Amino acid sequence: MSSRPGRLGLPAVLAASVSVAALAACPSPRAPAVSVPEPVAAQKPHEVPSPHGARIDPYYWLRDDTRKDPEVLAYLEAENAYTHAALAPVASLERTLRAEMTARVAQEDASAPVFENGWWYIRRWKPERQYPILVRKRGTLDAPDEVILDANERAKDHAFFNFYGTTVSPDGRYLAWTEDTVGRSQLDLRVKDLVTGELLPDTVSNITPSLAWANDSRTLFYVGKDETTLRSRYVKRHLLRTPVSADVLVHDEADGAYYTSVGETKSRRYVQIAMRSTTSNEVRLVDADDPAAPPRVFLPREPRHEYALDHDGTRFVVRTNSEAQNFRLIEVADGADPADKRTWRDVVPHDPDALVGGFDVHEAFLAWNERRGGLQRVRVLPRGAALAESFTPEANDPTFVMSLHDTPDLGARTVRWSYASLTTPSTVFELDIASRRRVVVDETPVPGYDATRYTSEYVHATAPDGAKIPVSLVRAKGTKVDGTAPVLVYGYGSYGYSQDAAFSQHVVSLLDRGWVYAIAHVRGGSEMGRAWYEQGRQQHKLNSFTDFIAASEHLVATRYAARDKVFAWGGSAGGLLMGAVLNMRPDLYRGVIATVPFVDVVTTMLDASIPLTTNEYDEWGNPADKAAYEYMLSYSPYDNVGAKPYPSLLVITGLWDSQVQYFEPAKWVARLRALRTDENLLLLETDMRAGHGGKAGRFDKVDQWARRYAFFLHVLERPDWRAARGQWP
Repeated sequence: MSSRPGRLGLPAVLAASVSVAALAACPSPRAPAVSVPEPVAAQKPHEVPSPHGARIDPYYWLRDDTRKDPEVLAYLEAENAYTHAALAPVASLERTLRAEMTARVAQEDASAPVFENGWWYIRRWKPERQYPILVRKRGTLDAPDEVILDANERAKDHAFFNFYGTTVSPDGRYLAWTEDTVGRSQLDLRVKDLVTGELLPDTVSNITPSLAWANDSRTLFYVGKDETTLRSRYVKRHLLRTPVSADVLVHDEADGAYYTSVGETKSRRYVQIAMRSTTSNEVRLVDADDPAAPPRVFLPREPRHEYALDHDGTRFVVRTNSEAQNFRLIEVADGADPADKRTWRDVVPHDPDALVGGFDVHEAFLAWNERRGGLQRVRVLPRGAALAESFTPEANDPTFVMSLHDTPDLGARTVRWSYASLTTPSTVFELDIASRRRVVVDETPVPGYDATRYTSEYVHATAPDGAKIPVSLVRAKGTKVDGTAPVLVYGYGSYGYSQDAAFSQHVVSLLDRGWVYAIAHVRGGSEMGRAWYEQGRQQHKLNSFTDFIAASEHLVATRYAARDKVFAWGGSAGGLLMGAVLNMRPDLYRGVIATVPFVDVVTTMLDASIPLTTNEYDEWGNPADKAAYEYMLSYSPYDNVGAKPYPSLLVITGLWDSQVQYFEPAKWVARLRALRTDENLLLLETDMRAGHGGKAGRFDKVDQWARRYAFFLHVLERPDWRAARGQWP
């Protein structure tokens, strides 16, 4: 029996006096002793109030909104040192994995060229460079490159760097983008004059990546964040080369349930101001030729009504769930009143078996993503044709994903989409609407990869309530289905986001070592339609967790995996999934990675000052309601840690994360250390210079994946504490 429950109340960074080797009481050989001691967080009881009674949180002190508290930082650094030392035995393996993964990254590459307003735009990657170089060519692809932004130059003086939202003014003169040099997604506006090369002093801080130009090419709309909650709250209008202090407030969204964004319609007729909550939307339009005109509401917000629109020059096309759970596409002619639903005309009627996703309007065609049977395809409808004449490209794999590419040229006569599968790297196709001739415009190069060596499958597990849970899986053809292989199961299951079977070059390192990789398409996503999402949110959230468990058990029962070699990972809301299934079935998994995990559900949802909270009541529930409070409390990973054995666990977070604050995983690990009764690895790694997405550079990301897979391989080779005591069923 572990002595951890008896260590309560020790000083914050007081270390246990035992090494990693001494922690293992089982008789099997262990890794060499690690000199860095295991951190133990102090317990400092703190009362967390709620309308339904207070809870005592002994690790609340780990929350430091300033990120400057010496005691908190010392604890996080001690955890980092412990993790580094505990994984030192696999440092060589990590280097090997890094070399393998780096070898599969093309040193030199380019994106598919995109045509807009007389220019072709391309992103290029150069050898050993972390970030792309943005170039353009005037008129023809044979024209010389003009470098408009070298992100590597922008990044060179920063420990963390990422950039987003690059957009060129309609006249082609100005490039606007946003930068993050901290990792907290509080971005800074940058504008460059592409004629003179001048970087304008027009800089605004604490904004989102959402930018939109008016047609005068001098007026730029941007979205600012709330100073406390970081919610994308207000829209301002900026005139280039004028003081930002003179920027005009266009919209201030007072309702904390809504996030705000801006964009341009395909016709360039309007600037859109979009407000979106979890279950409802509202769009306001500004005349792009008269940017000072007040915005007008297209359709006022209604409970449970979600919609998105675009304009193709003569009509609005709207994706709406009005009288359509799986959404439909309707059109509203210019001049008609969209609030009068008698003016709506179905273009793509509701289909209970097919979820209508994102769409793209053009003069010659309409295209949209369609999800049927759990798999996403692209469907194309030529302008003026009947729906029966629409078509979808063929797929060559049992599980795959097609994704429509939204191209900016309204007059385009070709449609673009990408195709990928668990065995097929992403390929971008372009199809001529008239001739139906299809060409490849871009293939993601993966040096050294041979797709013929791998096979993918699409199977179904049965949930406790009888629901059929799709599972996509891939393995090397030489890996036998005989119940001996290790399996890594990934899941997410929130916000209606579907986890498609896309290619990952990093997973190949596991497949080549005899692993199976699986994606459990659990409820809470939209893989099987909108009802799939509804069955995995709020008072039905437990379905996400039991679905994942059922998928894991199915892979063992059907002999894709060995009973004692089941591994799992998930991030953010998928980290919540990991925490919940660990409390429910810790015996099922050998090792787990939870990245930036949302694990302190109740405390976070009670605090409206924390980013994302008020926007997410429709996803998790409002804890002011007693039933919602008690339901969240029943599965919140942090609140349900128990005195029992847990599998080996690596928890990864970022100090500057604005989506899931670092203190959630830090508190979770602290409570696990205090209560667990096992001797398995329990590691917390905090990136002190990054946020929710970790490092942004392409080779830095390779480092992150090499560390994660080294952990899994290390745990596979370590004698499992429970197995040594005969505790596997």
